Amino acid sequence: MSLISRAVAPAADHDMAGLVRALLSAGASAPARLPVAAKASRGPRLPSGPTGLGTSAASALVRPPTPVRPSGPAAGSAREAVRPGPPLPTAPTGLGTSAAGLPRRPLPTAAPDAIRPPARVRLSAPVRPSAPVLPTGPTGLGTSAARIARRSLLPIAPDAVRESDPLGLGTSAPRPEPASSDPAPTDPVRRLHCPPAVRDDPALGETVNERLVEWAEEVGIYPGQLDKVRKAGFGRLIMLAHPESDDPDRLLAAAKCALSEWSVDDHYMDGEVEEARPELLGQRLAIAHSVIDQAHLPPAYAPQLEEVVQADPVMRALRSGLDNLARYATTTQVRRLRHELGIMFVAYNQEGVWQNTGQTPPVWEFLMHRHENSFVPCMVLVDAVAGYELPQGEFADPRVRRAFTMAGSASVIVNDLYSMGKESPTDFSLPRLIAAEDGCSPEEAVDRTVEIHNELMHTFEAEAAVLSATGSPELRRFLAGTWAWLGGSRAWHAGSARYHGDAA
Repeated sequence: MSLISRAVAPAADHDMAGLVRALLSAGASAPARLPVAAKASRGPRLPSGPTGLGTSAASALVRPPTPVRPSGPAAGSAREAVRPGPPLPTAPTGLGTSAAGLPRRPLPTAAPDAIRPPARVRLSAPVRPSAPVLPTGPTGLGTSAARIARRSLLPIAPDAVRESDPLGLGTSAPRPEPASSDPAPTDPVRRLHCPPAVRDDPALGETVNERLVEWAEEVGIYPGQLDKVRKAGFGRLIMLAHPESDDPDRLLAAAKCALSEWSVDDHYMDGEVEEARPELLGQRLAIAHSVIDQAHLPPAYAPQLEEVVQADPVMRALRSGLDNLARYATTTQVRRLRHELGIMFVAYNQEGVWQNTGQTPPVWEFLMHRHENSFVPCMVLVDAVAGYELPQGEFADPRVRRAFTMAGSASVIVNDLYSMGKESPTDFSLPRLIAAEDGCSPEEAVDRTVEIHNELMHTFEAEAAVLSATGSPELRRFLAGTWAWLGGSRAWHAGSARYHGDAA
């Protein structure tokens, strides 16, 4: 089910919709600012091998330090703070076991200061460090395994953030704030671990939204449905998700790219705008991809391709959005987005196979699909909209890629949860697939979906904290911007007309 159709669908009236609404109205449980690691007290030793999703902080981060690329005045101090940590396990498994392709070495039988990570994250009883002491300077990969493993992550107090670090990833003696409380252990409704939005400027969001609707009319996407586009409030989404910029032109550039991406789904796959032709999906996506990664045909044949492109509103929108983005982003940043769109097209083809053959994908395959079909194409513009550039070498680093794509997967699972009450019987979502595969109740499936989301988010927090201490200032800013993007997206989902039942 497309984002447009989900945003304007009538409110659901069954019990599951009520459960999901209660779940998602519980409020944010994560700090507004990306946390830093705090000291943890001595505890049990690590197991001899990793166990499940919850092992990510302990296993992926205890490898020998390989700084991403320290630069600037802090480079020397960052290198001095890095000390070797325990070796890697010989057989990594699950999300948290070093999917970055690092060398394998045996895990020691005893890690004196390590904490046993849970196999599944349970948020009903938050972990609180005893006598927390925040580091006064960056701490390296090898010095924080025990702290990260326990996830003793404290938010940075607003008055401790330097003006040059508006999103709160600085390392200059921040003071802790009290962490927000999770529900009581007996409370069946658990909170999503997601930060609140950093800023909300309704007037700016409305400006971007109106200009986006005008552009949609110009390029021809969503004919006769522009009121639906307006009510969905995609301009507000971009305003919330990119708090580092208040330039409506830059925000509009990101919004155009986002809406053109979503129009592929609405036009080609769901039949929300025009008749869906499943038998032609692969062909249409391939031709659309020739716009994303411009095909250069011999002169005798190029006009025929161009004629097809000009006749298709989705392809016109993709070209217009990318061309406009080039006014504000570097060639490298635009290429990044083109690459992510190509990955998303692969996932659309996978979904087309499920629909055409009547397959119900197993949960593992759907999670892989969500890795490829997520909000990453939108999130990849964090630095471009803010007016700086993350060096390509750092963006492509496997550790950065791992953390960033897990954040993307978490973001689209939020969408799965918010959309759950309004899906048709043929739509796939993580809660529905978990219920079908495990034979559990819808309530249990929602709970497990939240746990998967929260494990992804906790892992992103832990690994981003380490990467920000060893990488460049641009990387620190990019990771903080990603955290802010997640909060803005969640706020948009929570506040859209779809969830208040007032969409037409």
